Amino acid sequence: MLEIVYQDDHLIAINKPHGLLVHRSSIANDAKEFALQLLRDQVNRHVSPVHRLDRKTGGLLLFAFEKDVEIAMHQQFQNGEVIKKYLAILRGYAPDSLEIDYPLAKENGTIQDAFTAFVTLKRSEIDVAFGKHPTSRYSLVEATPTTGRMHQLRKHFAHIFYPIIGDRKHGCNKQNKFFKEQWEMTTMLLHASELQFKHPVTGENIHLKAEVQDEFRRVKQLMGWDD
Repeated sequence: MLEIVYQDDHLIAINKPHGLLVHRSSIANDAKEFALQLLRDQVNRHVSPVHRLDRKTGGLLLFAFEKDVEIAMHQQFQNGEVIKKYLAILRGYAPDSLEIDYPLAKENGTIQDAFTAFVTLKRSEIDVAFGKHPTSRYSLVEATPTTGRMHQLRKHFAHIFYPIIGDRKHGCNKQNKFFKEQWEMTTMLLHASELQFKHPVTGENIHLKAEVQDEFRRVKQLMGWDD
């Protein structure tokens, strides 16, 4: 059963597990379950996603029950009117805060503006040797992207040399292998934690939050980051 974070007559939001595709995709033929179908069957209603999350990203995923609501929410996301916040665990001691203004290329080569701001919430240096270093350093950050490019946060954090742990495509392979061998952890530690938007039907200001899931929580405990 998917965790439902919010539901009314027009919208429904879930806390998507890491590793679950939003919908069927030709690039992931191995997948047997999809958030769209699981949620539809769970609530016995047609649902349509109004934004996307990577397969490996967990957290808030918003769906609409009706086509006009879906279109209205798409418009809010495209216009940058939805505030999105993410939690991520990065390699190294990240800066206290930073604004990343770094354009990203689409698959067809088109360059798009991309902007991410983040603040570092916690840091940890743990007594586990990594490579030439006697200890290992990590940061918990809260990121607020104001654009919605594919793999934006993953690419931006890699660009500033503080990659997200568990990101196999854009991250640090040595760190990913280290986490798998040391702690049997393969989850990408990126979580969509908050959404704020204006309800397209009622006009109400909606603020949704989703707690991190088990693997993310386990790594936080390993780092000594108690809530």
